[in-house]
Amino acid sequence: MINKQHNKALHPTAYSSVRFASVVPPFASLSALSAAGELGVRSLREALWQIEGEPYIIVCMKITFLQLAKRVLEEEKKPLSAEEIWEVAKQKGYNHEVGSKGETPERTIGAQLYTNIRDDKNSLFCKFGASPRRFALRSQLSAEDLQKLAEQPEKLTGQPMKQVPAVKKLEYLEKELHPFLAYFAHLHLKAFTKTIQHTKSEKKEFGEWTHPDMVGCYFPIEEWKPEVFEFSSLVGNLSIKLFSFELKRELSFTNLRESFFQTVSNSSWSNEAYIVAAKVSSDEEFRSELRRLSTSFGVGVIALNLDEPDSSEVVFPATTKDALDWDMINKLATMNSDFREFLNRITKDIGSKEIRKELYDGVWTREKLIQSLKKTQP
Repeated sequence: MINKQHNKALHPTAYSSVRFASVVPPFASLSALSAAGELGVRSLREALWQIEGEPYIIVCMKITFLQLAKRVLEEEKKPLSAEEIWEVAKQKGYNHEVGSKGETPERTIGAQLYTNIRDDKNSLFCKFGASPRRFALRSQLSAEDLQKLAEQPEKLTGQPMKQVPAVKKLEYLEKELHPFLAYFAHLHLKAFTKTIQHTKSEKKEFGEWTHPDMVGCYFPIEEWKPEVFEFSSLVGNLSIKLFSFELKRELSFTNLRESFFQTVSNSSWSNEAYIVAAKVSSDEEFRSELRRLSTSFGVGVIALNLDEPDSSEVVFPATTKDALDWDMINKLATMNSDFREFLNRITKDIGSKEIRKELYDGVWTREKLIQSLKKTQP
């Protein structure tokens, strides 16, 4: 806890749980804020300090979801699911200290933890189980526990681990991948998606490669202050981002060039374009050619993981284009009612400064995604 009667000079290493803060005398203007370096307090609230005889306010910065998860797991001293971590955080008031929460913070926590564990070999966290997946701090596990975790994760919790059967090769339809992409786009691209039904096209003469399978839009509405958003509208720079997605069940040498150039053909209108597949060949020569095409044409590649949706990833990033192809946007809007509806929805949401999430593709839970494919298995 903070000692409000502390009369010594502030030392940046006095506490360790917070990364950054600012120091300002009470009643001073915001311009008086100055960085205090790496210092911290246990509670990220304003704290009154006496520095060289004068009262000061320490204004602490917001914490990230990973910092939140670390704090909760340290205090609870037991493995927790992402939902449990967020529930504990709300009970203790830590939820108010997170910078940007969104509609489904527990999903964001799960996705960020999974990505951190996957990408950082020195991650502070570890995971085990499947339904629900739980997370723990490695520092709180003994060498024996870590060995058990590697061998039989259920031994740590005393509960049988529910095994999720792997999805058999290509025993799913392309349209069944759409919810997986909507889930990924929402968590990792912060985009709201809409499926484009090709059957709703009114003109066939443009060819089958004109339509993307799904489209998406990123809005800064929920992240920017209303005044900033209003100002950006006035100067004509809303910073929205439009996405185009082409989905394939599988991506290999067999269909690489056709699939890739189909994506190039139907995505020129967007800021970012991606080809998305549930199975991307790991052949070294194939990956090299895929990387070359991605770099040459600026098209990104997303690999969906149907067994563990949180481990879906961007294999190669897309190049962001500042300019939109308005002729192509007009052509798509002329042809397809779903695309017209998508543009109309964006226009209304920008005008009202409120995103009507229920009018875009639904974002399912991880459990519902897995269950949706299990039902189709023989």
